[in-house]
Amino acid sequence: MVSSIPTPEPANLQTGIKAPVRETLLTPRFYTTNFDAVAQMNLSGQQKELEAVVAELRADYNRHHFVRNEEFKQSWEHIDGETRQSFIDFLERSCTSEFSGFLLFKELSRKLKNRNPLLSEAFSLLARDEARHAGFLNKAMADFGLSLDLGHLTKHRHYTFFPPEWVIYTVYLSEKIGYWRYILVYRHLEKHPEHRIYPLFRYFESWCQDENRHGDFFKALLRSQPKLWNNWKSRLWARFFLLTVFATHTLTVLERASFYESIGIDPREYNMQVIRKTNETSIRAFPSVLDTQHPQFFERLERCAIANQKLTEISNNNRPIIIQFFQKLPAIAVIVWQLLRLYLLKPVNTEDSRGTVY
Repeated sequence: MVSSIPTPEPANLQTGIKAPVRETLLTPRFYTTNFDAVAQMNLSGQQKELEAVVAELRADYNRHHFVRNEEFKQSWEHIDGETRQSFIDFLERSCTSEFSGFLLFKELSRKLKNRNPLLSEAFSLLARDEARHAGFLNKAMADFGLSLDLGHLTKHRHYTFFPPEWVIYTVYLSEKIGYWRYILVYRHLEKHPEHRIYPLFRYFESWCQDENRHGDFFKALLRSQPKLWNNWKSRLWARFFLLTVFATHTLTVLERASFYESIGIDPREYNMQVIRKTNETSIRAFPSVLDTQHPQFFERLERCAIANQKLTEISNNNRPIIIQFFQKLPAIAVIVWQLLRLYLLKPVNTEDSRGTVY
């Protein structure tokens, strides 16, 4: 039986509604997919694994975790200036990302209800978790006098179509990289509580376990589809999505450097740790991963980040669109060239010898 899916609650009816950020390459997106193709997936190769992960999700270990305690009941005016703005930006993008997952999983559960009960229940449970995360983050924004109109986002945000195979690759990676993002921040603040500027960070340890379980579900789903891991095309796709996620993470972290510095984290070192840990984790799921130990790997990603900052500056210079277009071409060329060079680096084959560079 499919469990009910809670819709994220509004943060606070008294707070201001924040205008959504302008959509860019780094803005979390909303997705839809081919629901019929998902319903027809043959899961027999990983049936036991999928059932085990669904049982973990059904146990709902965090059912009582996302409850705001007394520590939230204070003024946060002392968080001001650039730190305040960067933290609100972090909350907004995180909330939008979680809400995007909620909408996709909710629709998958609804469309599969009478066609694939196991997947329908799994997506219902995933949607439950994402709804909690989004609602908790939106309430955190309310502490700063703002909230997102999630209903408006549902109706007016552009939806991008991804084939089911792309959804599996990208959601697996987004959940696993989410685990490493949260747990590394949590561990850092456990050692340096003087940098814990807001109580939200205390919730990250259990929170990231939701991300981990979600990733485990998508790993089992990926391994149930041989075409996603046992041929040359799957090797190319795996590396493509790894690079896409790692490049996006690098650009986002370095763009938000002031936020990470405000909690005592070196953004470059943090970015390297998150990417390397996610790449290592992906060895268990993907047929091929990137060589993040290559001496040029992070150097080229940071060149992309510098070029992206240039694109942002051009977008904000109020010149005519046609002039901005030509101004952007050199920076776009830098990003494309650096990503191509990274993609062509000798990868790590995980199927033949579990981590031998070929």
